[in-house]
Amino acid sequence: MDKPKIAGTAPCKVELEQGKKYAYCTCGLSENQPFCDGNHKGTSFIPEVFEAEESKTVFFCTCKQTGNSPNCDGSHNSVEMPE
Repeated sequence: MDKPKIAGTAPCKVELEQGKKYAYCTCGLSENQPFCDGNHKGTSFIPEVFEAEESKTVFFCTCKQTGNSPNCDGSHNSVEMPE
């Protein structure tokens, strides 16, 4: 698996809490989108771990094609879901 699975075609609204650590799913296999649940094990993917610098509302990418990870950049508008 060299490309992430497309987990969705719309951003996911997330309320970040200042000081809290998050693990964003980069493989698309997580059942807990947009966050990692460990389903990447056995692949070359690793979650993007970060600590929120401030409490705020963000929109995280679920198509995994964004150029501004973990934030949505609108890439989902040109992604086709596999059948």
